Amino acid sequence: MHTALSAFDLARLQFAFTISFHIVFPALSIGLASFIAVLEWRWLQTGKAYYKDLCLFWSKIFAVAFGMGVVSGVVMSYEFGTNWSGFSAFAGPVTGPLLMYEVMTAFFLEAGFLGIMLFGWQRVSARAHFGATLMVAVGTLISTFWILASNSWMQTPQGVEVVDGHVVPVDWFKIIFNPSFPYRLVHMALAAFIVTALVVSAVGAWHLLKGRRDAAVKKMFSMALWMLLILAPIQAFVGDQHGLNTRKYQPAKIAAIEGLWNTEKDGTALNLFGIPDMQAETTRYAVSIPHLGSLILTHSWDGQIRGLKDFPPQDRPDSTVVFWSFRVMAGLGTLMIVFALTSWILRRGGRLYDAKWFQRCALAMGPTGFISLLAGWITTEVGRQPWVVYGMKRTVDAVSPLTAQQVGISLMAFIVIYFLVFGTGVYYLFKLMHGGPALPGGTPDGVPGEVHGRPANHALPAA
Repeated sequence: MHTALSAFDLARLQFAFTISFHIVFPALSIGLASFIAVLEWRWLQTGKAYYKDLCLFWSKIFAVAFGMGVVSGVVMSYEFGTNWSGFSAFAGPVTGPLLMYEVMTAFFLEAGFLGIMLFGWQRVSARAHFGATLMVAVGTLISTFWILASNSWMQTPQGVEVVDGHVVPVDWFKIIFNPSFPYRLVHMALAAFIVTALVVSAVGAWHLLKGRRDAAVKKMFSMALWMLLILAPIQAFVGDQHGLNTRKYQPAKIAAIEGLWNTEKDGTALNLFGIPDMQAETTRYAVSIPHLGSLILTHSWDGQIRGLKDFPPQDRPDSTVVFWSFRVMAGLGTLMIVFALTSWILRRGGRLYDAKWFQRCALAMGPTGFISLLAGWITTEVGRQPWVVYGMKRTVDAVSPLTAQQVGISLMAFIVIYFLVFGTGVYYLFKLMHGGPALPGGTPDGVPGEVHGRPANHALPAA
């Protein structure tokens, strides 16, 4: 017998659907903005035309990703009022100002300089144009700061009092710099750069496989792989520190991630694989390594980790979901490190641009950043359940008084519209990537176009 989904279940599905669409675009635009700024800086320093060719090419892709990120983000802000009025009434005094700060400091900065970045190449000096590009890149990072501050406060709330059914800010410093905020901010920022590095390397690999060997294609392929080689291991370290923080402030989430039901004395085993069963309170077919859980999560041989049975059934996250979403994220992260190390070995051997098997691997690795990003967010958000504000407000009490029919109709409308609108946008992104950066002295199609070196009317620093 199938149980009909309630308005609460459908509201959660709708928000999960919209945020999954939304998060991939800001992640790409955050990384691309900084990448474009570095490319333009190198063009100003060296005068090499291929750096500007890459700027123009990736700026088009950035513009599309940025636009889709803004549109999908606006939809989510409306959902707080339509589907989650209980959350807005309870947490609005905190989340409202934090989102306002994001608009006032980041969105206005990005919007103010985006037009110059995209269309000001022949209208302002080279220095002024680079300043605009830099401001857009800084704006994306400021936006990340405020969004992660809001989300982290929901995960580890502090600095407030509950008065008459809603939170009252007491200490904004504690609200913003809550215990999990530094870890989440760095983890998300690094994820955005890694997502971008994988996309750029995949596009570079695609054009190398098509036979292009010009400087622009080689340079973006090389830069992306250097970025991945540096950041992937750092991300693993940051993730480890984030896990220690989560164990301290959200122990039930850690137990669910590990599929751990009983608190084990004298060392905790790590379940590599298994199928957590929430009803039977066990992890079936578990493949475990003794003491490895303690080593990873407590950095000691016999550290103790609380099992899910230590928490009331109504306070347990769904281990079946987060057990596997975490392993997808961690597994792909490990694969990224191996991929980056392989690129370094090939580079040292002078075979980076000739190893077609590796370029095919780079092409296949392109979407793994997005998959890992989504898996990480599923782990974070599902692992927080059943709380919308951890330990203070349950998700079931945050939903609006709607019927299942009302939420179901809006969910179906979202699915149709999103696949039409954002599907078209993604298709256009692929089309732009397929075209590639301009060929030397011409457009991507080889048709003579604007000169891609230093424009004579730009005031540039001396070489």
